[in-house]
Amino acid sequence: MGKNNGNRPESSLPSLTPDVRLIGNIDEQMLQNYLNQCGQLQGGGPVVLELSTSGGEADTARRLAQEVRMLREAREVFFLGKTYVYSAGITVMAAVPPSHRFLTRDTVLLIHERRMERTVQLSGALRSAMSVAQDLMAELEIGQQLERRGFEQLVEGSALTADALMKRVMEKDWYMQADEALSLRLVAGLVG
Repeated sequence: MGKNNGNRPESSLPSLTPDVRLIGNIDEQMLQNYLNQCGQLQGGGPVVLELSTSGGEADTARRLAQEVRMLREAREVFFLGKTYVYSAGITVMAAVPPSHRFLTRDTVLLIHERRMERTVQLSGALRSAMSVAQDLMAELEIGQQLERRGFEQLVEGSALTADALMKRVMEKDWYMQADEALSLRLVAGLVG
């Protein structure tokens, strides 16, 4: 991870003016927007990444999160969630440790199970139908593994365990307000 500025405590946001701003649906366009903005970063100081999203594509969010983790190898990265960070946005937030996560006071987080929408039609020989069913099961199994890994990354270093988080979201979607995220140490502070 990038070096910490010795004049600033680790748990304070270096600027309220984000270096990278991402607003909207998490899709390939947002990923490209992120890559373009990162390509224009100047100097070697800390980077504040702002995100407001209603969610989007889970696998694109995983790719975006990986880009954020790779940026952290060269620069200190801070996450600033504004107003709404839903669904796939939580995956991006989890790419930054809790000590470097901040939310505006009005922010609501939405944490839920990974979702899939698929219509499957089985037709033909039973052997081919079983093959389709097995492929679908493999996709569901890897989805659950990715979900668990993402929850573990989100709660690492916080007062919440992955098991407690999973139990909660299996009951219902978790709309978490900023002050609750702070009390669970999922974020380092609130601004605005």
